[in-house]
Amino acid sequence: MSDAALSVLTNIGMISFVGLSAWVLLTVGCVSFGQQAFFGLGAYTAGIATVVWQLPLALALPLGAAIGAGAAAVLGLATLRLHGLYFSIATFAFAELCRIGIELFRYRTTRDGQPVGPDGVEGFGDIRAVFEAGLQPVDQLMLVWFLLTAAVAVLIGLERTRHGIRARMVGEDSVAAALHGVDVARVKLAAAALAGALAGLGGGLYAHLTTYIEPRLFDAMLGVHALAYGLIGGLGTAIGPVLGAVLDIGLLESTRIFVGTRMIVFGGLVAVLIILRPRGILDEALVRRSACLFRRHADARPRHG
Repeated sequence: MSDAALSVLTNIGMISFVGLSAWVLLTVGCVSFGQQAFFGLGAYTAGIATVVWQLPLALALPLGAAIGAGAAAVLGLATLRLHGLYFSIATFAFAELCRIGIELFRYRTTRDGQPVGPDGVEGFGDIRAVFEAGLQPVDQLMLVWFLLTAAVAVLIGLERTRHGIRARMVGEDSVAAALHGVDVARVKLAAAALAGALAGLGGGLYAHLTTYIEPRLFDAMLGVHALAYGLIGGLGTAIGPVLGAVLDIGLLESTRIFVGTRMIVFGGLVAVLIILRPRGILDEALVRRSACLFRRHADARPRHG
């Protein structure tokens, strides 16, 4: 596999985390334009952990996820009474506040005689723990997709639990869910924390595999794309936002035919799909039908012995 293909696949995997983050909130009926904030917080936290504090990557990535979860939980508590457009605006404002805060944030130390650490608008470079560990591009790809596959598997597993069913109930109709005894506030708060953890983990991977980050990388467009991945790929399964990322980054961004027109094509794709398939390509109905066909096929297979 060429280096270019490895880079594209790795990038798809990393950005899929922030897409999953937005998808988790969509399943409980919350439209967030601010998941890039937790992606950025996770990136800076994990980067500081390895570069400044000299912690191993195995600790830095969970720390980035924890900071993302904590920040999302705090925002969730502050916005529990907000709904619809008001919630979306609040998440966007929070993300911009975080981005501006990162622009002002400086936390420098000396390593091997050179200053390292976040330097405000100048960015944060030399995040090289992955490369110092000797991980090659193929290893990096496997690391990203192993963690992404694990995250998707966990989310699919949660869908079948009592907590997942309650989350879907809240997403369908929060008032009806409350009348059936569901603690809507708790469900939304848990979803916010989980979404923040996913974005924070993806941010930590992004910081270490690109080795350089800066505040403008975590702007509004990243949040819009993250939200669109779930809407395009489908709300019926956690695979949906990954499919959305594949279509955008793997097809539109990485092929020459769409050079200069990527955003136009992407915006048109989102508009068409919202009209034709409001719940995305892999919506709940398609997922149910696919599951039924799979079970029928499995039951029809001859059993030996």
